[in-house]
Amino acid sequence: MLDDIEALKKEIENYTISTEEELEAFRLEFLSRKGKIQSMFSRMSEVPNEQKAQVGKAMNEVKNFAQETFDAAQKKLEREETADLKATDDISLPAPPYAPGSFHPLTQTMEEMKNIFYRLGFSIADGPEVEDDFHNFTALNFPPNHPARDEQDTFFVRKDDDPDVDDLVMRTHTSPVQIRLMQKQEPPIRTIMPGRVYRNEAVSPKSYFLFHQVEALYIDTDVSIAELKETLISFVKLMFGKDVKYRLRPGFFPFTEPSLEMDIWWEPAHKKEGKWLEILGSGMVDPNVLKAVDIDPEKYTGFAWGMGVERIAMLRHQIDDIRVFYENDVRFLKQFN
Repeated sequence: MLDDIEALKKEIENYTISTEEELEAFRLEFLSRKGKIQSMFSRMSEVPNEQKAQVGKAMNEVKNFAQETFDAAQKKLEREETADLKATDDISLPAPPYAPGSFHPLTQTMEEMKNIFYRLGFSIADGPEVEDDFHNFTALNFPPNHPARDEQDTFFVRKDDDPDVDDLVMRTHTSPVQIRLMQKQEPPIRTIMPGRVYRNEAVSPKSYFLFHQVEALYIDTDVSIAELKETLISFVKLMFGKDVKYRLRPGFFPFTEPSLEMDIWWEPAHKKEGKWLEILGSGMVDPNVLKAVDIDPEKYTGFAWGMGVERIAMLRHQIDDIRVFYENDVRFLKQFN
């Protein structure tokens, strides 16, 4: 054991430290919890009792020697760095300017959308991102065998075969906020629900497992689909300009009937041909949804929609790959300063 300690000491003596990288490598090799010195201490149980005092003293000496070597090399490097600064840099010069920070393009888009809906008379509501089955599916008229309830489409936090135990999921839309709002507030309700949502999807230029939505709910007496259309048209003109080319077409969603989808005509500068891109799904709130939260569908009607913030941002800035929003590439983000 003493021979091993002596060999370790010579290894420390012969170690060259001339850079910060070599200093850190020395620390990891000898002084870290998994380093050679700590490994040597862990072998203390192998030493006969009559040699423990001698071996322990030698081990402490080599440990102190390694620490002294590290400290001396660190101070030497600091002195050299200071000397280089004095020799090459004029410290009287002003510091280089820092690039100003800015909001992420998704945050900018979300805030603009919220401001538009404020102007259109909507308030704002929020809710939890981990939801139970009732608020995420059942109350929204999803049948028990709907594909969205499968694990290949939804991230389950807890999935239990016991019917008395409610499954927990990462919310797949912000619609559960609508259910919670209707449970605690009497109509009229005119509110948007922005936030993050999660779906178990393969990552591609057009899809991601995390994205953002702005949903809305308007419940009152005598709400009509004409009001829904007018609200959506007002939004796209305020968001994309009065010359925006749009279309409304029939759709299907479990929680609205009738349902509409809205498309925007997109002509990216780097492509020869334009195309229609869907930006939202909408419709009149299904009577079953109102019944689930004890609102009388004979007295009240309403409309709802859900739109993706990423899709709106991609259209606004002619971006054709959703993944760039999550890569934190400064070259991309600084374009939005």
